Amino acid sequence: MSEVTIAFLGATDTVTGSRFLVTSAKSKVLVDCGLFQGVKSIRKKNWEPFPVDVATIDSVVLTHAHLDHCGYLPLLARQGFKNPIFATHFTTELASVILHDSAHLQMEDAKYAAKKGYSKHEVPLALYNVDDAENALKLFKRVQFHTRTQVAEDAWVTWYPSGHILGSAFVVLEIGGKKLLFTGDMGRNNHPLLSNPDNPPQDKFDAIITESTYGDRIHDAKPEDFARELNEAITRGGSILIPAFAVDRTEVILMALRELMEKKLIPLIPIYVDSPMALAALNFYREAISQNTAEIREGVSQRWSNQDPFDAGKLMQALTTEESKKINDISETSIIISASGMATGGRVVHHLEHMLPDSKNTVILVGYQAAGSRGRLLEEGVTELKMHGNFVPVQAHIAKVESFSVHADGDELIAWMSKASKPEKVFVIHGEQGAQEAMATRLADELGWNATIPKPSQVIFV
Repeated sequence: MSEVTIAFLGATDTVTGSRFLVTSAKSKVLVDCGLFQGVKSIRKKNWEPFPVDVATIDSVVLTHAHLDHCGYLPLLARQGFKNPIFATHFTTELASVILHDSAHLQMEDAKYAAKKGYSKHEVPLALYNVDDAENALKLFKRVQFHTRTQVAEDAWVTWYPSGHILGSAFVVLEIGGKKLLFTGDMGRNNHPLLSNPDNPPQDKFDAIITESTYGDRIHDAKPEDFARELNEAITRGGSILIPAFAVDRTEVILMALRELMEKKLIPLIPIYVDSPMALAALNFYREAISQNTAEIREGVSQRWSNQDPFDAGKLMQALTTEESKKINDISETSIIISASGMATGGRVVHHLEHMLPDSKNTVILVGYQAAGSRGRLLEEGVTELKMHGNFVPVQAHIAKVESFSVHADGDELIAWMSKASKPEKVFVIHGEQGAQEAMATRLADELGWNATIPKPSQVIFV
């Protein structure tokens, strides 16, 4: 058994930038390779060179396709990484959509900043481009759930469904004689489409590395809160903007809207999905449902065998930029679902710019909003918001509905981990400081586990 270390290169003291480099005497495996998001000081980390020579990394192992877990891969490829990236089938499919979209947005934002002159740089640069994304995607190798796969000389990984998004997994990494469990982002038992997360294997783990996004909170919001906010918004007039993550959150919201409209709990009004990435992801969810894959909750495929679960009757899809722009000309009360979910970039920013100054309009926040993101600033009640170099007054009604979270809360994380054998160590990551501290305290007090909160870039022996 060799000495094994974990370098915590991201998602420490923050929710984003998941990157964990696990090193033995014979292998180096990077678990996740995400972008930093949120406040500028955190986002600037994306521009720093990777802290080790990427050519020395034997493989990358992905838990799922969200940008904060896979979005740095194009930069890894640009810096010379040429080894395999292991991921499940739908993580591979969704990562292709997400990385292409991210590269396109990086390039468009740089071009727009140059055109409008609001960048501090004389020639604004994109973080990476489509060629970088393509070079990363060529390295992907698909794996099956529940199949032990060799990823380096003395390293094997098994993926288990985590119920967070399509393709998502928690992973067990065996390396240098040690056995580690990475939760990735842990889902919940109430997803309308996806099966519940697998229970943790009854193995003896040297370490469990757990997320803590909602480690200090309990999801106590009720589904009826969404209907109430929608009806109040429709009464006010104007339109409703829902910033939503393109992968999974959009699907869950569309299903909820369909159910509410079918039950006549809200009126049937037009719904615009304005995100090419969300529309591409919708098709993968439709594929998984039609094929009744193991990730899909029992009964879902039969229920929707001859219907589109995402279309309540007035679903409009904005694929092109022109179609997106025309949404702002609509006078009829409508629901607009657009990415990104934290309003950090993409088409939703243009809709916010257009809609926030009008008190008839409503913005409903339906997911986690990282510190420093526009979504968090709206949640905290700012009176103006900076977009495209201008300050836009916030007159629209801002609401927060928590019932759509696809992250396990504090109670759900503790309940899930209580099914595992007591590990030698547990490391709490992927949360803001308060959430990490709350989760570490609960793990120690309620489960008697030896919980540690790693510092940024800290290297720890396991």
